[in-house]
Amino acid sequence: MSGRTRIRACPERTCVGCRERAAKTELLRIVAVGGECVPDPRGTLPGRGAYVHPTPVCLDQAVRRRAFTRALRAPGALETKALRLYVERTTVAEQATR
Repeated sequence: MSGRTRIRACPERTCVGCRERAAKTELLRIVAVGGECVPDPRGTLPGRGAYVHPTPVCLDQAVRRRAFTRALRAPGALETKALRLYVERTTVAEQATR
C-alpha cells in the first residue's frame, strides 16, 4: 500500500431552519407523509427528505419560513405538530442525560 490512511468523508446536509451546514448525523431528517411532516431519525422512510437541527429554535425558523413545504415540494401547507412534539421530547431527554 502507499501508506495513506483511508479517511471516510462524512456527508453534510443543510439545516432548513438556520441554513447552516452540518454532518448528516447531527441533523434530523423530515419526510412528508399524508400532508404532515414526520420525523425520520433512522433515515429509512421513502420519499424526499429535508434536514433540520433537532432543536426548537431551528424548527421554529423552518416553520416561519415555510421551508418544509419548499424543501419537500409539497403542494400545500404541512402539519408540524407531530414533529414539534418529537423535537421537544428529544431535547428534554438529552437534557435529562446531561
